[in-house]
Amino acid sequence: MRKAGKQRACSLRLWLFLIAGGSVALTVAAQSTTQTSPTNAQDAQTIDQTWQRASSKYDSERSKILGEVRRVAKDGPYRADWQSLQKYEVPDWCKDAKFGIFIHWGVYSVPAFGSEWYPRNMYRQGSDEYNHHLSTYGPLAKFGYKDFIPMFRAEHFDPAAWARLFKEAGAKYVVPVFEHHDGFAMYDSGLSDWTAAKMGPRRDVLGELAGAIRAEGLHLGASSHRVEHNFFLDGGRQIESDVNDPQFAAFYGPAHTWMESKQTLLTDWTYVSNAYLDDWLARDAEIVRKYKPELFYFDWWIGQPSVRQHLMDFAAFYYNDAASRGSVGVINYKLDAMEKHSAVLDVERGQLNDIRPLYWQTDTSISNKSWGYIEHDSFKSPQAIIHQLADIVSKNGNLLVNIGPRSDGTIPDEVQTVLREVGSWLKINGEAIYGTRPWKIYGEGPTKIVEGAFHDTEAQPFTDRDFRFTAKNDALYACELGWPSGGEAVIHSFTAAQLAGSKVSSVSLLGSTSPIAFDMQSDGMHLRLPAQPLGKYAHCFKIVFSRQTPQG
Repeated sequence: MRKAGKQRACSLRLWLFLIAGGSVALTVAAQSTTQTSPTNAQDAQTIDQTWQRASSKYDSERSKILGEVRRVAKDGPYRADWQSLQKYEVPDWCKDAKFGIFIHWGVYSVPAFGSEWYPRNMYRQGSDEYNHHLSTYGPLAKFGYKDFIPMFRAEHFDPAAWARLFKEAGAKYVVPVFEHHDGFAMYDSGLSDWTAAKMGPRRDVLGELAGAIRAEGLHLGASSHRVEHNFFLDGGRQIESDVNDPQFAAFYGPAHTWMESKQTLLTDWTYVSNAYLDDWLARDAEIVRKYKPELFYFDWWIGQPSVRQHLMDFAAFYYNDAASRGSVGVINYKLDAMEKHSAVLDVERGQLNDIRPLYWQTDTSISNKSWGYIEHDSFKSPQAIIHQLADIVSKNGNLLVNIGPRSDGTIPDEVQTVLREVGSWLKINGEAIYGTRPWKIYGEGPTKIVEGAFHDTEAQPFTDRDFRFTAKNDALYACELGWPSGGEAVIHSFTAAQLAGSKVSSVSLLGSTSPIAFDMQSDGMHLRLPAQPLGKYAHCFKIVFSRQTPQG
């Protein structure tokens, strides 16, 4: 009986222990569920404070940088107001460069699906990315965007090979994205744990690339999309996901509800805290101080009204910092984010239909579907890029063309082929591109541009009747965007009236040693051409005058 009693007592203790253990397991599971439960019902201040606490370990360093920013913003030719900043003048190196390379490379190249907006769309119920993520990686509470970081290894990244390719392509400047909307810094930041130097590749990949770019004699730019991170992952707050877990708040950011306006950023009412803007300013200033980029590219959301004062602080700091080193920096902005004289306008995936007196830039991508690498993308032809370059340069602009490397650091063969073809064309025709300025008119021909952003895939093909004009020293250049079948080209704009009495002494085709015979007639300049073109894509004629070309 005593033995049986002991057995019953042991069984009772075991039963109680199992119940207690089960309760602990249930408690842990409940806590885990609570950490990933939707938080979209929380007010904006509470959400922001969670992010601020998670980022507080860098408060001291951030404050130090901000103090330096505000000191430099008052110490130089510029001040943090638009009246002062509108005195800015674009440096000649930028006007002469004409062609640059943009790089979107980051953690988003691991899933390689949809676009570089995968981290946003994977948390948006019903999206293709959301459905793909669940079927491929599982629930977002267990496998979120952060879990791609260990898979981003850049094991085949060769910065010197990249830089050689860019130089071979004829680019004069290179603009890597130092941080995209996803919040992962591709450089060695002292303001975040979530960087390529500390996770994933565990290398300062863009620091290495910066050195290689400069070793090839190219200008270094930097692109920051950090400001958009304020709202980028807000979809994760509406569902059970790791975006809601406070332990990852420093990476996923405030993820405030994006109160997007389809009309203008002036009616974008998204919550942006002063603490977040201070962090944005400090991170961008850190890039400037560490890597000294000669160009700083911002995406569109710097035009959100809450950002404006911090944007002026950055511009004054950046311009004054460059001036202290005897240089002139360039800031790219979109839409109406900055006063038009204070920086260089960028038109995303689009062009202008006439000469813009103020210098400007187009950024577009060789790939059509995404800026970052994705599988099964389609690509623009070398001819499309070259024609776009000739058109933009004739209208007082630069072309910044984007590539998206794979997560292992390799550049797709299709992209390399396009870049090398552009470079081969520029080796022959670069004289009509680099260092030129617009003529009286940009060109002539029947093909019209669809003006504005996001029209690059709507462009109609140019013809042999489409010409684009540039000027340099005593020469005028006419790039014909096709080859006529009849052995004659007619440039109707080159009449005696348009040339203002200047006498043409010679016409030549770039890449050829033989002169081109020409006749000046009432309807323009008639050129007698070889039966077959010497090159591909576009053909540039050099017109030399017996006295200086009128510049218009």
